[in-house]
Amino acid sequence: MMEVEDEVGTGSYKLSPRTKTQTPAPFLSKTYDLLEEGEGEGEGKRVASWNAEGNGIVIRSPPEFADHILPRYFKHNNFSSFIRQLNTYGFKKTSSKRWEFKHEKFQKGKRHMLADITRKKCGPSIFPAYLKPSSYRESASSAVEENILSPLMEENKSLRREKLELEMQIAHFKTIENRLLDFLAQTRLKDCVKEQEISITNRNFTVW
Repeated sequence: MMEVEDEVGTGSYKLSPRTKTQTPAPFLSKTYDLLEEGEGEGEGKRVASWNAEGNGIVIRSPPEFADHILPRYFKHNNFSSFIRQLNTYGFKKTSSKRWEFKHEKFQKGKRHMLADITRKKCGPSIFPAYLKPSSYRESASSAVEENILSPLMEENKSLRREKLELEMQIAHFKTIENRLLDFLAQTRLKDCVKEQEISITNRNFTVW
């Protein structure tokens, strides 16, 4: 697009190109918004927030995040899909003990840097494959396959790690549940024994 500008004092006009501003991806803007809007809540109440350095997102409770936060901003409640999107834009998981993801250009108070974050993609070859020698074409094909498969393999490894973490959490909660059930059973047994003792004592008093 071209704009017509009036040169002051001359009465003549010139054409100048319209400046094109780069806008960040909607996913990044929405993720930034949900962190900023959560700043007003108390530290203990925030399901997701900025990390201590202000260059990443920390999700404290994935189930609550999926049920209450995702539908408000992304119209779905798929936590795994959200994590895959973070990986697609180059976010790195920083710890195996909690859901924290960092990106050097995703920083608190610097929304303008979101436009510099791009999706991972494989660069296309300069020349068509059919114009290259057979040996070169085969190596190029292998390189393309490697470029495509490597990110998928990395994502698969990441998903397996996440699955293992979730399985460990489930096992932990299952152990707590079993302990609680054992405790309740023992308490119930003690109450039954006590009731029987009281009943026997009352019968003895009746006989006397």
